[in-house]
Amino acid sequence: MPLLAIVRHGQSLWNLENRFTGEVDVDLTAQGRREAAQAGEKLKAIAFAHAFTSVLRRARETLDIILAKSLHPQVPISEDKALNERNYGQLQGLNKAETAAKFGPGQVLLWRRSYAVAPPGGESLKDTVDRVIPYYLKAIQPLLGQGQDILVVAHGNSLRALMMLLESIGPDEIAGVDLPTGIPRIYRFNTALCLLETRYID
Repeated sequence: MPLLAIVRHGQSLWNLENRFTGEVDVDLTAQGRREAAQAGEKLKAIAFAHAFTSVLRRARETLDIILAKSLHPQVPISEDKALNERNYGQLQGLNKAETAAKFGPGQVLLWRRSYAVAPPGGESLKDTVDRVIPYYLKAIQPLLGQGQDILVVAHGNSLRALMMLLESIGPDEIAGVDLPTGIPRIYRFNTALCLLETRYID
């Protein structure tokens, strides 16, 4: 039966500095690389048939570290901007606490956690869903339908968008869902791609 593993990239420099990162292409921290290595240890026995990631280097480096730990490291890799982090527009690069002090915590919470409200010049989670889900249905789901085990390494919001589909999470409920960095979450399906199990490997 096919398995899908999703992993949010390890801690990035701007995660550490509490900045809105979005589509800015920042590096992993040393802690982020350790998180990626730990994820690799947890997933190393799985013979993934294909891996998918965004075009941002913090996700690609996380994927490379995971595969370097694998007992089956020779995996075809597809990179696509459809899996990029949500674009935070004019908030990108700003410190989250300072932004809350400037605009008010309620407004910043709305920008960060509402489903349909976008920050100035950026994307809402709905916008992110509208690019992630078509890509998943076109590129990833057919491989699962062939019984293949698949790995996706991406970002907090692009993976939350995918979780909405896989776990039937609604727009209101998704506001309370966080995906930790570097902790694999797996989905097991039957041959008809009905979900049998989902859990973190921690």
